[in-house]
Amino acid sequence: MRELILEACRSGEPERLRPLIGMGDGATQLSFGGDSDDPIAFLVEMSGDDRGQEILAILLEVLEAGYVHLSPGTPAEVYVFPYFFAVPLEQLTNPQRVELFKIVTAGDVEEMKVYGAYTFYRAGFAPDGRWLFFVAGD
Repeated sequence: MRELILEACRSGEPERLRPLIGMGDGATQLSFGGDSDDPIAFLVEMSGDDRGQEILAILLEVLEAGYVHLSPGTPAEVYVFPYFFAVPLEQLTNPQRVELFKIVTAGDVEEMKVYGAYTFYRAGFAPDGRWLFFVAGD
């Protein structure tokens, strides 16, 4: 699934994500608020540009970072990109901080430190490959 999403992002066409986003009970969570009737329109709206290419670039960078495997062997098992989500920001090594700065700015990191955790976009996948979420925030 990750490779398919990366390919869709590299195309520059948000619509290429449509067949990859879960629908119905298995819908990919895109926000902590209510669900959108059209997930692609929602992603384009979330993007800083009117074509949705910024959000594709963010998703691409997030998925090119390493992942963390959380709750293995439990019903809550999930693979989350980037791994920064599960690491206290103060504990990142210098090379890890460089990776982080590929995704966020130094100002973003300072804001996250106030909050106490990585709060930018992250993507999660079930062990069977289902795309569970792509969200930002708390």
